[in-house]
Amino acid sequence: MNKKLLAIAVGAAIAMPGTVLAAGPTVYGKVNVSLENESTDPGPGAPNNDDSWVLDSNASRIGVKGDFDLDFGGLKAIYQAEYEINVDDGGSAPFSQRNIFGGLKGSFGTLKAGKFDTPLKVAQGDVDQFNDIDGDIKFIMAGEIRSSNIIQYSTPKLADMVTLNLAFIPAEDGTDFDGDGENENGLADSTSISIVLETGGLYAALARDTDIVDSLEVDTVTGSNVTLDITRAVAAYNLSGLELGALFQIAEETEGDGKDTSMLVSAAYGINNVKLKAQYGMTEADQTDEEATLMAIGADYKLGKNSKAFAYLSQVEFDQADTEDRTIGIGLEHKF
Repeated sequence: MNKKLLAIAVGAAIAMPGTVLAAGPTVYGKVNVSLENESTDPGPGAPNNDDSWVLDSNASRIGVKGDFDLDFGGLKAIYQAEYEINVDDGGSAPFSQRNIFGGLKGSFGTLKAGKFDTPLKVAQGDVDQFNDIDGDIKFIMAGEIRSSNIIQYSTPKLADMVTLNLAFIPAEDGTDFDGDGENENGLADSTSISIVLETGGLYAALARDTDIVDSLEVDTVTGSNVTLDITRAVAAYNLSGLELGALFQIAEETEGDGKDTSMLVSAAYGINNVKLKAQYGMTEADQTDEEATLMAIGADYKLGKNSKAFAYLSQVEFDQADTEDRTIGIGLEHKF
């Protein structure tokens, strides 16, 4: 999608927010912007300051998505093209790729291919109460991957509550996973699978990545951009405005000794227009004995059906490195 088409999509979104264009795609997105005070200890070297005010765009986005019937076997074509937009400063590129794919959907399930979040990443559900801001679990856990060249099959919801997601990723001759001096060129050099249970207020998921290109967040023995084997288990429960969540994960270097063991617990409670939320996470390193902790608390105030104001405090600490990053922020989010 070129810039001219994106400009048309933006104009359509402003004129008709949240609507479906006649015989065309749904235009959607969100603008999330926050004013934040960020503090780093120990502070960076001059001329940078250890305490600064910043305006963040927090993965604001715009996209188009849709489906249409095909004249074959009751199938539907599905498509999505989603781009991140930099609300605060425009960034080096006004639009950067997020989840983009094409595929087919029918009674057999859903098949799609492109660039999008892996089943393991999606398995977190809503357990991460501070997704896309500085309390995000990505600061202490591996596995938060939006993969290129990914092909995924998802079953229909079995027994009206269980879905199986199977994805594979060819490396396209661009990565040497096993260190034999030759890049991988197979059909399924990396894989990501998940099984998800949803019934009533209960959500549970078990996911596994194999030979996925990523790096450990804490036990960085080998370095960045290695391949990992990751196992993630998630559970959440929602009842009458109370949300409880837990996540446990083990990430290991496929060809090395590095290993991160992570856990996260979260809770939120909504009453009237206010939602109070908090989460705590920890990752322990196997080889370096480093330990990282994540703490975040915050509150959302609902301004309308698709808008909210929010405030939060987050803190990420690394024990042996003796570093601490703290953020205090206030912001607005509008979905359309």
